[in-house]
Amino acid sequence: MQRLLETMRRLRAPDGCPWDREQTHETLRPYLLEEAAEAVDALSSGDAGAMAEELGDVLLQVAFHAVIAEEAGRFSYEDIEGGIVEKLERRHPHVFGDVRVSGAEQVVRNWQAIKAAEKETGETSPAERVPRSLSALMRAAELGRKLGWEAGSKEAVVSALDAGEVGALLLAVVDYARAQGVNPELALREAADARAHGTRPAVEARVG
Repeated sequence: MQRLLETMRRLRAPDGCPWDREQTHETLRPYLLEEAAEAVDALSSGDAGAMAEELGDVLLQVAFHAVIAEEAGRFSYEDIEGGIVEKLERRHPHVFGDVRVSGAEQVVRNWQAIKAAEKETGETSPAERVPRSLSALMRAAELGRKLGWEAGSKEAVVSALDAGEVGALLLAVVDYARAQGVNPELALREAADARAHGTRPAVEARVG
């Protein structure tokens, strides 16, 4: 990682790359979204070389933002790394503490409880903590989970379809997918790719 950071510092130096020097946190936002999407595609492909390359592109975005922030004296890569390590240790008390768990489901429940306690500042609502940069499908699914919306049903989907309201229909489908434990974003991606290539959809991705 230090080699990558040094490379980015060289690119951002006065005699470095003009394009890299012009970038800001704001201008890099589309690239972070794009690189994350390409990494998801690579992970779905099963191609080890593509996975390594695309994950490297995501890591580049982290290094880019770290160096920009470092130049402004706001934070450093060490702050990013230290923060995530502390979070992982804090949210895994069954590994780094003396908490006992019965299995993965309890781990998820504990994680969510710890995360909720960390976020209890009284300043933001659960809805405001769902990133607006998520795709509409992912954001709708997260809003439903965090706000405790009633799980959807086939009847609700049919009702929305009969009403002819496309937005309500899409939301009903997302609620139904959530009730079935299916990630709607990945399910739609797989179905669209399958149709484009004239193949059968893969088994729908379950919610992690």
